[in-house]
Amino acid sequence: MQVFYKICSVLLIIGGINWGLYGLFGFDAVAWLFGGGQTLWARAIFIIVGAAALCAIPGLFQTSKSE
Repeated sequence: MQVFYKICSVLLIIGGINWGLYGLFGFDAVAWLFGGGQTLWARAIFIIVGAAALCAIPGLFQTSKSE
């Protein structure tokens, strides 16, 4: 399960960077990389990042073993 949450974290970082770029400069890196925001590939990336965010929610409520 640890690997799963690390993958989710990486995807959330990618999504956060993309949102930051979009907010600061109006530049959507995912859409640019995959040929537009409405292409199948770009939409798939958006869905995967969104699913990673949903899967990461339970991790917010788990206590670490050191606590």
